[in-house]
Amino acid sequence: MVDATQIKEHAEVIGADGVHVGTVDHVDGDRIKLTKNDSPQSQDGQGAKHHYISLGLVAEIEGDKVRLSATGANALTFEESE
Repeated sequence: MVDATQIKEHAEVIGADGVHVGTVDHVDGDRIKLTKNDSPQSQDGQGAKHHYISLGLVAEIEGDKVRLSATGANALTFEESE
């Protein structure tokens, strides 16, 4: 597992294929909390919500980018809600 202290707020989260997945809000335990700005509107009419990516999906940290081990499309299937 990577050193979560190296993950910076507002870092871009990208899939293994370079596709933008989200932007780091902050690290919350063993998950990365993504900003609401990249979140699709919720289906219940409540607007955008924070989503989380498990730190277990992080392959490496490259400066201000967090690269995942999954492709962008696959990483979205692993996203968790609040």
